Formats: sequence, structure tokens, C-alpha cells
Amino acid sequence: MRALIFGATGMLGKALMHQWRKDEISGLGSAQADLRNPEQVSTVIEAAKPDWIVLAAAYTDVDGCEINPTLASSINTQGAVNVAKAAARVQSKLLFVSTDYVFDGKKASPYEVTDPRNPINAYGRSKAEAEQKIASVLPEYCIVRTSWLFGAGGKCFPDTILKLADARPQIKVVNDQRGSPTYTRDLADAIIRLCRADARGIVHCTNRGDCTWFDFAAEILRQAGKATRVRPTTSDEFVRPAERPKFSVLSPASLNAYGIEMRPWQATLEEYLASRDQDLSLGREIGGF
Repeated sequence: MRALIFGATGMLGKALMHQWRKDEISGLGSAQADLRNPEQVSTVIEAAKPDWIVLAAAYTDVDGCEINPTLASSINTQGAVNVAKAAARVQSKLLFVSTDYVFDGKKASPYEVTDPRNPINAYGRSKAEAEQKIASVLPEYCIVRTSWLFGAGGKCFPDTILKLADARPQIKVVNDQRGSPTYTRDLADAIIRLCRADARGIVHCTNRGDCTWFDFAAEILRQAGKATRVRPTTSDEFVRPAERPKFSVLSPASLNAYGIEMRPWQATLEEYLASRDQDLSLGREIGGF
């Protein structure tokens, strides 16, 4: 199988490039393929003629998307359409990485793939529109919704918490938003298995279990052995440009249907912390920071 990864230099893309074995894999960063340029996208896809395209590239700054929704739409929506159209021309299958933020957060139980989209911020809207347009352009697609992504090699919540813990004796974290932290290496493994299974339609893919951001921060500090105290706060006290869903837990039923079960999110933190420590040590050795 030949697979082409858009977003190979991002946090998830790096995990995919590292984890994917026994197949012919190529990866592109934004320098090699700007999703907003349909001719450029078409050229690289026609040259690769992959069996599967994994679209892991996106503008994921949720507050940035809210401030500049036009940019969000040009990358996350129109960029995805450009990839889907090029995929259709060479008869490639497309796996599009989407988000829990396509939902409004008003449900009290985990979201199923059949639940209606109703995003409450610009990032969620750009992804929801991409999902709908991909389905109209390309029959051979799989949409993988995930949430609260973290991993080595990129900016993520655990990295932010650990840096704050090194600088402050106490930090405040919101305790009224609930979701499922998802480790990039586990998500990458699931994506690879879905491609090999010729998955179709929408699949929800997160690590098992759910928590609030406060719970997540407390567990990060506990496992890292930090003495920093974490205190709960509310979204109203921590105002940001983009509103977040209060509840965006995704049901694993669609993923389990392919025989794939993810680890509990707590079980992934030890591996993440070890990889982060390794990255920090390497950075010091080469004078990077």
C-alpha cells in the first residue's frame, strides 16, 4: 500500500511517519504543499498516486481561527476540498482528520457518529463544512474525529502545563469542559489500522476515558512528580476568543466496530513524559534551548 501524508511535519504527522511501517509512505509539510493551492495539491497527489491520503494538516489554533475565520476556512475547508478533488481524479482514498469541536457540547452522553453537527466556534465550523464537502466530492473517504490531541514534537496541553509548573507554584485550569485526551502515537496507530481495513464513513477515535482540563492537568503533574498546585476555575473566569464545548466526549462504538480499542488516556502519559524528557535532553545537547 502507498500512503501520502499531508501535515507530516506536525505533531500527528510526525507520529504517523514514525509509526507507519511495512508500507510505502511519503510525507509533505506546508513547504511542499500549500493546501490552499489546488494546482500544487493536485501535482503532488498525481505524482504520488497513493492508495490512501491522510490529511493531517490543518489550522488548529482554535482562538486564531476565531480571530481569522477566513484563514481557517481557506485551510481547513477549501484546502480539504482541494485534496478530495485531487484524490478523486487519481482514485485515491482519503482519511480526513477532524475534531470533536463539530459538536456544540450540549449533550450529556458521548457523541455518536450519527449525531448532528452544530459547531459553536470558527474552527469547528471550518471542519464541519469540510466533512460535508468531502462527502459530496469523494465516495472513498474516512473521516476520523479526535479530541484534545497531545504528543511529542509540538505545542500541546501537557507541555504547556509542565512549563507553567516550572515557573509558578500554583496554576488555575478550567474544570467545566469535559473531553478525552488523545495521544498522537495511539491515534497514529489507529489511523494506520483504519487505512489497512479500508475504513469508510465517520469514525470517532480517542483514548479511552474522559476528564476535565483540570483533571488532565492534575494527572500530568502527578505523573511528572511536580509539587505545583493546580486549582479549578471556570470558562467564565478564563475568557478566550473562541467558545469551547462544555462536553465533547466521543463514543468509541464506531472505532470498536473495526476491532480497534484505545488505551486509557492516563496510561499514555508515562510514554509521553519519557519522550518529552528525551526531546529536552536532545535540545540541550545540540544547544537548541
